[in-house]
This record gives sequence, structure tokens and C-alpha cells, in this order.
Amino acid sequence: MSGRENFAGAVGAVMAMAGSAIGLGNIWRFPYMAGQNGGAAFIIIYLLCVVFLSLPIMLSETIIGRSSHSNAFGAMEKIAPGTGWKWMGLLTVISPLIILSFYSVVGGWSIGFAVKSLYPGFDNSVSSVFGEFSSSAWKPLICHTIFLLVTAVVVKAGIRNGIEKFNKYSLPLLFVLIVLIAVYSLSLPGSEEGVKYLVKPDFSQVTSKTVAYAMGQSFFSLSLGVGTILTYSSYIKKDTDILKASASTAAFDMLFALIAGFAVMPAVFAAGIEPGAGPGLIFETLPFIFVKMSAISPVLSHIVAVLFFLSIVIAALTSSISMYEVGTAYLVEEKHMSRNKAVAVIFAFTWILGILCSLSLGPLSGLKIAGLCVFDFCDVLTSNYLMTFGALLYVVFVGWKMKRQTVWEDFTNGGRQDINVKVFKPLYFLIRYVAPIVVILIFLSNLTL
Repeated sequence: MSGRENFAGAVGAVMAMAGSAIGLGNIWRFPYMAGQNGGAAFIIIYLLCVVFLSLPIMLSETIIGRSSHSNAFGAMEKIAPGTGWKWMGLLTVISPLIILSFYSVVGGWSIGFAVKSLYPGFDNSVSSVFGEFSSSAWKPLICHTIFLLVTAVVVKAGIRNGIEKFNKYSLPLLFVLIVLIAVYSLSLPGSEEGVKYLVKPDFSQVTSKTVAYAMGQSFFSLSLGVGTILTYSSYIKKDTDILKASASTAAFDMLFALIAGFAVMPAVFAAGIEPGAGPGLIFETLPFIFVKMSAISPVLSHIVAVLFFLSIVIAALTSSISMYEVGTAYLVEEKHMSRNKAVAVIFAFTWILGILCSLSLGPLSGLKIAGLCVFDFCDVLTSNYLMTFGALLYVVFVGWKMKRQTVWEDFTNGGRQDINVKVFKPLYFLIRYVAPIVVILIFLSNLTL
């Protein structure tokens, strides 16, 4: 559409896409998933899944977005006009809004913990902080609101002045923070066992569930199937190498996940904590590490705690911004709203649903949907079903609905990029045949796991 913004260049595009991928999936989910599924063996399988499954899916989203220069709904209508594909595209507009609703609650927790970590005495009260905080009626709601407001302000500023600029400064800061934490974690007495756990694979512990979880983590980590990569790709200029941009995004995401693993797991072993503690590893279990650190050096422990929770806040924001933009782009381009009004509408929807998600962990814990509280229901619905279905939609659309020549033209920039030309055939095979089968298997495994 006329006057549509683009990222300033390839670097800006990669930073934004990397920001979308790098989030709580890396710093919160990856360490505990590795801890629950055998450490190094899980990591190896995860890395293979990123390269041979998630990257082709990411490229499918990128091709749709860059070739259409439209939002997730409009892209399908533009490429396949007069078909029902646009309504399938609408699903990937709704999905990230549901995710953002409960994601912003978790992002609010990270803000709450970051603020609490600034005060003396935090290290001595962490054993009860999370349970009391998350089940409170009003504290999580305030943090949820602040988190969403910060996200809205960035999105309201636009593509270059908001999203691109935020990721340009926040991602380098995030990497510095997590590297500093990893260095400190590796220096703790007893951390060697944590390092061995991450680098010495024991394939005897690998089961079909391990493979399924590794595939799912590669999926979740890169924010696939929910229109974020598609939407960001629609702001990429035509002369940008989309293979390089997508591969760089995947590489940054994998690197950050690995660094996060080394920031968390050695400290977990040093503190004598069970590595398979689960989703509460960061907010419930990991703070105990700061207690043990404070016995050695209270000041250093306090600094590490602040840096750690600050890094979680930044990681959460980079992903929430991309999810927010999916709905904003749809309202601006399809409903012809101003960006300010679109941002306000998305805020209202996600804020209200987020309130229900937050309260379902406390005062509204008795409210159940399919036997789950609202928070867990939204999590399961999106992570297990909507994301996988959205990814299946994208690879089938690129592999079977779009013309092969059109895909080739966009992927290789009309044959001007030699490496892209050489890898097109095997990559197209993965998109057309392998990825759909594997995504269907993931979907079916989610029904039984």
C-alpha cells in the first residue's frame, strides 16, 4: 500500500526479526526444557530441528511477507486472490494476540521481579515471592499493564522509529547482560557439573518425547506460525537477501538460547537444584541461587539478580512487540485505522484477556476452560495447536499454492544471488514435502504428550 514503511536496511531487518525470535522462549523456556530432557542430547536434536525444520518454515513466512508486502491476512488475499486462504491468514492474526495476552502477564512478572530485586532483602525473601506475587489480585495486573503500555509505545512509534530502533539498542544490551550472567554462573564452585550436563550428551536418555519436545522448542523459540516473521518480512526491501536474513535470525536465536543455557544451568548445579525443575525454574527455583550467592558476596549477588531479571524484561519486550505489530498491521491495512487507533484497540483486547489470564492464577482460579485455568488454556491452545497449524498453513501455501517460479524469483532475487540459487532445490523440497509431514507429526504428538 502507498506510503507503507520499510526497515531501513538488511541490518535493521535482521535485528527486528532476531528480536521477534529471541524472547522468553530462549531465556525462560530453553533452559528448563533442556533440563527436563537430558541436557546435551536435547540441545543437539534442537539444533538439528532448527536447521532442517524451523528454518524452512521461517523462510516460508519470509517469502509470503516479502513477496506480498502486506499483513498476515492481506498477504494471502494478495498472492491468492478470491480464495479462502485469506481466512486462514486471519487465524495467524488472532493467534499472536492470544499469546500476547498471557505473555504480557509473564512479562509483567519479570518487571515485578526486576523491581523487587532492586531492594535490599530480596535475596532473603525469594522463597515466597513468586507464589505470593503471581496469586495476588492487583500487583501482577499493574505489572501486566505497564508491560503492555511499554510495548504499545514502541509499536505506536512505527517501523523505523519504534520497532527497528528499539531492537537496534535492546538486543546488543541483552546479549551483554546474558553473557555477563553466564560468565558469573560459570565461575561458581560446582558449576562444572552443569557444563558437563550441557556439553556431554547421553543419547540413552533420548526418547520419542525428547525429539518431539526439541522440535516444539525450535518452533516456539523462533515464533513460527503466528504471523510475526511474515509481518516483519513484509517490511523488508526487495533487494534484501532473505536467505541471509532468515539464517542470521536463526543463528542469533540459537546462539542466545545456548548462552542462556550456560547462564542458568551451571548455576543450578552449583546451587544443588534439580535441573528438571520445570517452568518455574526462573521465577521459583532460580532465585534460590541468589540466596546462596549472597552468602559469598551480597553486593555481587544483588547485582547479578538485577541484571538477570532486567534481561528477562528486555527479552520479553522484543518478542511482545512483534506480536503486537501483527494485529496493528492488520487493522491499519485492512480496516483502515490510524496506527494510533489500531494500537489502542490491540491494547484493549490483550489487556482485558490478560487480566483474565492473570486472575485465573489467583482469585479466578476456579474458572476453568476444558479443565484448565484461563492462563493455561491460552498457553496450551496457542503453543500446541494454533502455532503448529499456522506453520502448516505457511509451508503448504508456499509449497503447493504459490507457483514454484514465483517462489524461486523471490528467494533468489531473480537469480541474482548465486548461493540462493544453489540451495533452492533442497530447500524447496524441505518446504514442500518434509516440513508439512513433520509439522503434522508435531501436532499429533501434542495431542498425546
